[in-house]
Amino acid sequence: MSVLSIKDLHVAIGDKEILKGINLTINTGETHALMGPNGNGKSTLLGTIMGHPKYKVTQGTITLDGEDVLSMSVDERSRKGLFLGMQYPQEIPGVTNSDFLRSAMNARREKPLSLYQFIKAMDHATEGLEMDSNLAHRYLNEGFSGGEKKRNEILQMKLLEPKFALLDEIDSGLDVDALRIVADNINEMRETKKEDFGLVMVSHYERLYELVKPTHVHVLVDGNIVVEGGFELIEKINNEGYEWVKKELGIELQKEDEDVVSIGVCGHKVTSNV
Repeated sequence: MSVLSIKDLHVAIGDKEILKGINLTINTGETHALMGPNGNGKSTLLGTIMGHPKYKVTQGTITLDGEDVLSMSVDERSRKGLFLGMQYPQEIPGVTNSDFLRSAMNARREKPLSLYQFIKAMDHATEGLEMDSNLAHRYLNEGFSGGEKKRNEILQMKLLEPKFALLDEIDSGLDVDALRIVADNINEMRETKKEDFGLVMVSHYERLYELVKPTHVHVLVDGNIVVEGGFELIEKINNEGYEWVKKELGIELQKEDEDVVSIGVCGHKVTSNV
């Protein structure tokens, strides 16, 4: 079992403090839902874990199996087993999807995959996601539809097999059929990897959590986790919104939107000469 531990985490963008003392422990074998109104720190938390340079940690720690994550570069965090599935994946002209994925997979291995092994793994993963096989030969995310980009994030997750996947609104922009396919593949990963895989999901919608049932639910408001529980919290939010948080806990809800998290693709360095 691996443990991702966050203690007293304070994070700022410029002079503005966004996270104000987050404490969260995630074990492999668990699925955590992170909910809360827009602009209250959910994407900031995921981006900070992965190493977004805009976010400045002013206090606190993040450790992975006892190792200091904050001292690691983004690509080192990725090689250690962290993965960020982004809400708005970047387009990388000049780098094909297949070349990127093979390079990223080999960066995690002592012995590189043979071309045959890679093609076999890629074909199996794309078939499970019901993706067009031609996407492997196109430039990374360039010209992809919103749904194709999201499936491609899950494709990366399946092939890289991280210890912890952080999925930031992976369901946004997906139609009903695509959401089911994405959820099925996430659940397949959970079932296959079991105690070797942990998951954190950010979403505003109950539908994703009905398909991918979380073991833990956290509500983040104004940079703090204010309520924790199980699936009953998701049902309460779906029925009542977040006004009950304000009423019951006396907390003002922040209204401004968060910055979009974008740090490259799955924490792997990409270089293009074209």
